[in-house]
Amino acid sequence: MFKRAVSPCLAGLLLAGAASALAAAPGAPGLGAPLTSEVLAGIELTVLPTGEGLPAGRGSVAQGAALYQQHCQACHGAEGQGGMNGDLVGGVGSLATATPKKTVTSYWPYATIAFDYIRRAMPYTAPGSLSADEVYAIVAYLLSRDGVVPKDAVLDAEALAAVKMPNAEGFYPGE
Repeated sequence: MFKRAVSPCLAGLLLAGAASALAAAPGAPGLGAPLTSEVLAGIELTVLPTGEGLPAGRGSVAQGAALYQQHCQACHGAEGQGGMNGDLVGGVGSLATATPKKTVTSYWPYATIAFDYIRRAMPYTAPGSLSADEVYAIVAYLLSRDGVVPKDAVLDAEALAAVKMPNAEGFYPGE
């Protein structure tokens, strides 16, 4: 159903092998060190739409509201709208209109995408700095803003993978 050309894990191993070969080659600059399986395990962050790859942890809408104010509001505005870097919520049902509004809740077909993206890239000033619990909480908060999850929701890997997004049927996997 979902295909990946080369998994990040395999790509890392291939690069590690190439780096080891170069480092050992006569006249090689001797830069860097071979990538170990332990280091690679720490950077393998792939999360699939099914929830495979989601880490342990949990976070509530209430926790997410506080974390959002601390880490996200400056760029994305109060409550997910009106910021200089675009709205994160709103726009549900607008995609087929003359003025579509692409947001986390209106556009993305899987809730796991929000977790994966936020964990990898946010906050903009310190990507990857949020714990799994903090990311679950922020995602819970954002999804609650458009009623995708209840205002008292607590998300973990199982609950997040079960979330049905408003645009879940808006994308069709290529063959």
